[in-house]
Amino acid sequence: MTLARGARVDVVADARLTGADRLDPFGADAVDLHLADGRIADIAPVGALPRRGAVLDAGGAWVVPGLWDHHVHTVQWALDAQRLPLRQAESAAHAARLMGGAPVLGDGRRVGAGFRDAFWTDGPSLAVLDEATGEVPTYLINADVHSVWLNSAALRREGIPVEGTGLLREGPAFEISRRLNAVDAALGDVAVSAALQDAARRGVVGIVDLDMAWNAEAWNRRLAAGFDTMRISFGVYPPLLDRAIAEGLETGDAIDPAGLVRMGPLKIISDGSLGTRTAACSHAYPGDPHNHGVLTVEPAELIELMTRATGGGLACAVHAIGDVAVTYALDAFGLVDARGTIEHAQLVAHADLARFARLGVGASVQPEHALDDRDLSETVWADQTAIAYPLRSLADAGANLLFGSDAPVASLDPWAAMASAVHRTRDGRQAWRPEEAVDAAVALAASTAGGSHAGSALQPGLVADLALCERDPLTADEQELRAMRVAATMVEGRLTHLA
Repeated sequence: MTLARGARVDVVADARLTGADRLDPFGADAVDLHLADGRIADIAPVGALPRRGAVLDAGGAWVVPGLWDHHVHTVQWALDAQRLPLRQAESAAHAARLMGGAPVLGDGRRVGAGFRDAFWTDGPSLAVLDEATGEVPTYLINADVHSVWLNSAALRREGIPVEGTGLLREGPAFEISRRLNAVDAALGDVAVSAALQDAARRGVVGIVDLDMAWNAEAWNRRLAAGFDTMRISFGVYPPLLDRAIAEGLETGDAIDPAGLVRMGPLKIISDGSLGTRTAACSHAYPGDPHNHGVLTVEPAELIELMTRATGGGLACAVHAIGDVAVTYALDAFGLVDARGTIEHAQLVAHADLARFARLGVGASVQPEHALDDRDLSETVWADQTAIAYPLRSLADAGANLLFGSDAPVASLDPWAAMASAVHRTRDGRQAWRPEEAVDAAVALAASTAGGSHAGSALQPGLVADLALCERDPLTADEQELRAMRVAATMVEGRLTHLA
């Protein structure tokens, strides 16, 4: 039988198992996985049981649980391919020159993304950007998405006074990103479909979608158009919390009969970011003694939002990057008895490490950010006494790690995330803070639906969300992890990718 995307697999033949928590007797021997009703019905030695139905020949590949990305801004990530990359911009003047040559999109804007002004010796200014870009509305999105630099034409288009440097931070920047993401639904859905199919090629079977929109409507529309590539858990932000509660949507509720798309958490952004120098920290930023970052949601408001969400059956995903923000978020989880995650947790006080496990709060972290930010954190956070990017410390303290990308801030690539978490390096550089590396088994489990506490061993009875990969993730080196090829991806035994 010739298999193709969309086919249901009955037997995964000649596969190899991995996982540090395995209890099976097969060791390094190849096995057949027999599937039924979307679950693993049995695991047996190769050929020991009749191979009935559709057989997928694994050819000795390793079979692992399907991978999840626990933090994605889906539309913004999908549209990122249309935006001029600015990661290479060495200065504000350089970024402005690059944007002067950027293509004009169909809506009349120029949009670039990925600049890191914390490394620039000059600062953004309207004069510099206007000179390079003229009267074409031009938008430059920071790599961390917490600031956006606009020229005068863009400010006028958005109804914002033409003054200052043109750099908007936090709430105003998010509003600009929201407007840029509000493209024609048909065009946006095509971009989302293509991007998620690319993720399926990496073994991804699910994402947590944290777009700043009413995502129930968007996903119902995509489902009606035939979307079936992976599982989606979609979030909601405070301005739409009342609507979610009024519509009776609780975390885990499916919006389609197949249960492919489900309600996720209330997402609350409680502080800023490292790159924008607005993450709320206990010690001031260098050269700016009055700048400890910002709490974009004060503790009392955070508690009130989480109380309403919890009463409405919603989990909470609290963005907290600086150690002060993390402390307040943990306080709120404890006071409200809420369930959910702290997103990012990039700077954590020693005293707070054990509170994650004690309160049952997941640590939704993005390992690639540690390497993106290694040079910046060594300068901007040089005076901080809390632990930066504490993966091993959190794991050792009993926290459940859930890996993600924060795409488009980093690429949606779980193998890159695992490589960064395990090896703490890329591009041939010396490992950065290797004491915070986790072992490969933790990294693999953290890249699945249940997180590091769930383990990664396969056994009968589990849902057949699976990926076939060319190497054993538990023994692959850093380069092998980053280059990992996936032969097939399945959601409940249905092929969503086949190489």
